[in-house]
Amino acid sequence: MFGDVTSVALRVAMSGLAARQRATADNVANIATPGFLAGRVQFEDSLRDAVRSGDVGRIASSGSTTSRSLEPTREDGNNVNLDTESISGTDTVLRYQLLTQAVTDRMSLLRTAMRTS
Repeated sequence: MFGDVTSVALRVAMSGLAARQRATADNVANIATPGFLAGRVQFEDSLRDAVRSGDVGRIASSGSTTSRSLEPTREDGNNVNLDTESISGTDTVLRYQLLTQAVTDRMSLLRTAMRTS
Protein backbone atom coordinates (compact mmCIF):
# COMPACT_ATOMS: atom_id res chain seq x y z
CA MET A 1 0.00 0.00 0.00
CA PHE A 2 2.71 2.50 0.97
CA GLY A 3 5.41 0.54 -0.81
CA ASP A 4 3.91 0.97 -4.26
CA VAL A 5 5.75 2.82 -7.03
CA THR A 6 3.76 6.04 -6.66
CA SER A 7 4.06 6.28 -2.87
CA VAL A 8 7.79 5.59 -2.92
CA ALA A 9 8.34 8.07 -5.78
CA LEU A 10 6.42 10.77 -3.90
CA ARG A 11 8.49 10.16 -0.76
CA VAL A 12 11.79 10.29 -2.67
CA ALA A 13 10.73 13.44 -4.54
CA MET A 14 9.73 15.18 -1.30
CA SER A 15 13.04 14.19 0.25
CA GLY A 16 14.92 15.58 -2.77
CA LEU A 17 13.01 18.85 -2.59
CA ALA A 18 13.71 19.12 1.14
CA ALA A 19 17.43 18.66 0.42
CA ARG A 20 17.23 21.34 -2.27
CA GLN A 21 15.55 23.74 0.16
CA ARG A 22 18.30 23.13 2.74
CA ALA A 23 20.97 23.77 0.08
CA THR A 24 19.26 26.99 -0.99
CA ALA A 25 19.08 28.18 2.62
CA ASP A 26 22.76 27.31 3.07
CA ASN A 27 23.64 29.22 -0.10
CA VAL A 28 21.78 32.34 1.04
CA ALA A 29 23.31 32.11 4.51
CA ASN A 30 26.78 32.07 2.93
CA ILE A 31 26.22 34.78 0.33
CA ALA A 32 28.99 36.91 1.85
CA THR A 33 31.40 34.08 2.68
CA PRO A 34 34.58 34.40 0.59
CA GLY A 35 35.30 31.30 -1.49
CA PHE A 36 31.88 29.73 -0.89
CA LEU A 37 30.48 27.86 -3.90
CA ALA A 38 26.72 27.43 -4.14
CA GLY A 39 25.34 23.94 -3.65
CA ARG A 40 23.03 22.41 -6.24
CA VAL A 41 20.77 19.42 -5.54
CA GLN A 42 19.76 17.09 -8.35
CA PHE A 43 17.40 14.16 -8.10
CA GLU A 44 14.86 14.45 -10.90
CA ASP A 45 16.80 12.56 -13.59
CA SER A 46 17.66 9.58 -11.42
CA LEU A 47 14.12 9.47 -10.01
CA ARG A 48 12.58 9.63 -13.49
CA ASP A 49 14.79 6.78 -14.72
CA ALA A 50 13.99 4.71 -11.64
CA VAL A 51 10.23 5.27 -12.02
CA ARG A 52 10.44 4.23 -15.67
CA SER A 53 12.02 0.97 -14.58
CA GLY A 54 9.08 0.30 -12.24
CA ASP A 55 11.47 -1.18 -9.66
CA VAL A 56 10.41 0.04 -6.21
CA GLY A 57 13.84 -0.76 -4.75
CA ARG A 58 15.57 1.28 -7.42
CA ILE A 59 13.16 4.17 -6.83
CA ALA A 60 13.76 4.07 -3.08
CA SER A 61 17.52 4.14 -3.57
CA SER A 62 17.47 6.99 -6.10
CA GLY A 63 18.30 9.80 -3.76
CA SER A 64 19.47 13.33 -4.31
CA THR A 65 23.03 14.38 -5.01
CA THR A 66 24.52 17.67 -3.97
CA SER A 67 27.31 19.23 -5.96
CA ARG A 68 29.03 22.59 -5.97
CA SER A 69 28.07 25.08 -8.65
CA LEU A 70 30.56 25.73 -11.42
CA GLU A 71 29.08 29.14 -12.19
CA PRO A 72 31.52 32.06 -12.36
CA THR A 73 32.61 33.56 -9.08
CA ARG A 74 32.91 37.10 -7.87
CA GLU A 75 36.28 38.55 -6.93
CA ASP A 76 35.98 37.02 -3.46
CA GLY A 77 35.54 33.53 -4.96
CA ASN A 78 31.87 33.27 -3.98
CA ASN A 79 29.33 32.42 -6.68
CA VAL A 80 26.01 32.64 -4.80
CA ASN A 81 23.50 34.69 -6.77
CA LEU A 82 20.56 35.90 -4.67
CA ASP A 83 18.23 36.08 -7.69
CA THR A 84 18.98 32.47 -8.61
CA GLU A 85 18.50 31.34 -5.02
CA SER A 86 15.21 33.22 -4.69
CA ILE A 87 13.84 31.62 -7.84
CA SER A 88 15.06 28.19 -6.78
CA GLY A 89 13.50 28.60 -3.34
CA THR A 90 10.15 29.66 -4.76
CA ASP A 91 10.16 26.84 -7.33
CA THR A 92 11.05 24.30 -4.65
CA VAL A 93 8.27 25.46 -2.31
CA LEU A 94 5.68 25.27 -5.10
CA ARG A 95 6.80 21.78 -6.11
CA TYR A 96 6.74 20.63 -2.49
CA GLN A 97 3.21 22.00 -2.07
CA LEU A 98 2.13 20.12 -5.19
CA LEU A 99 3.57 16.87 -3.86
CA THR A 100 1.98 17.45 -0.47
CA GLN A 101 -1.38 17.86 -2.18
CA ALA A 102 -0.79 14.66 -4.16
CA VAL A 103 -0.07 12.74 -0.94
CA THR A 104 -3.15 14.25 0.71
CA ASP A 105 -5.30 13.24 -2.26
CA ARG A 106 -3.94 9.68 -2.19
CA MET A 107 -4.69 9.40 1.53
CA SER A 108 -8.19 10.74 0.96
CA LEU A 109 -8.80 8.10 -1.73
CA LEU A 110 -7.50 5.41 0.62
CA ARG A 111 -9.81 6.58 3.43
CA THR A 112 -12.77 6.57 1.04
CA ALA A 113 -11.93 3.08 -0.17
CA MET A 114 -11.66 1.81 3.40
CA ARG A 115 -15.06 3.26 4.32
CA THR A 116 -16.82 1.67 1.36
CA SER A 117 -15.30 -1.78 1.88
